[in-house]
Amino acid sequence: MPPLGDLIWTTLAAFLTFCIFSFLYKDNPFYKFAEHLVVGVSAGYFTMLLYFEGFIPKVFVPIFKEGKLYYFIPAILGVLMWTRFSKKWAWISRYPIAIYIGIGTGVAIPLEMQTKVVQQLRASMTAISFNGSAGLNNLLVVLGVFCALVYFFFSKEHKGLFGGVAKFGIWILMIGFGTGFGLTVMGRVSLLIDRVKFLAETWWPMFKAFVGAVL
Repeated sequence: MPPLGDLIWTTLAAFLTFCIFSFLYKDNPFYKFAEHLVVGVSAGYFTMLLYFEGFIPKVFVPIFKEGKLYYFIPAILGVLMWTRFSKKWAWISRYPIAIYIGIGTGVAIPLEMQTKVVQQLRASMTAISFNGSAGLNNLLVVLGVFCALVYFFFSKEHKGLFGGVAKFGIWILMIGFGTGFGLTVMGRVSLLIDRVKFLAETWWPMFKAFVGAVL
């Protein structure tokens, strides 16, 4: 007979799983209950996470234990954001929000350029050769990138050889989009498989053993 505490928590997890699956039939109170529970628990968890991982080590400890009084400046800016909830003082929140957006933009733009532009360009500039699969793969990458860029060149009508290259670029784009979509679907299917395995291999044997022990 499994421990009663483990059975209760496992059965609760199975019940919430069935509540989410019930949306496949139609929207119902069980699904709404599970949905609101997930949102509420997530909000509470991240609130505590931000408090213990953000406020304590980055505000309380530096100011009151290390004497770094200049930490009061970002702390005050953070408090001023809460004036957003007041109709009278909401205008004050614009200043810390503007500073936050400005700093975030300054940090994000170089990172985005480095990861999504420079690194992508560097990966496309590969050595072309016909020796081995690596060289052929590099050739395919260069041709695919070139043809996809040609498709987005609208200053010349897509006819003849130019149109053929642009059409091949469409195929390259569709392959890329299809691969990304397939990867997303497989990620969701993996979550479904995990839940089904939990119900079939964890909860059901435990529940069946408990019922058999009781009866």
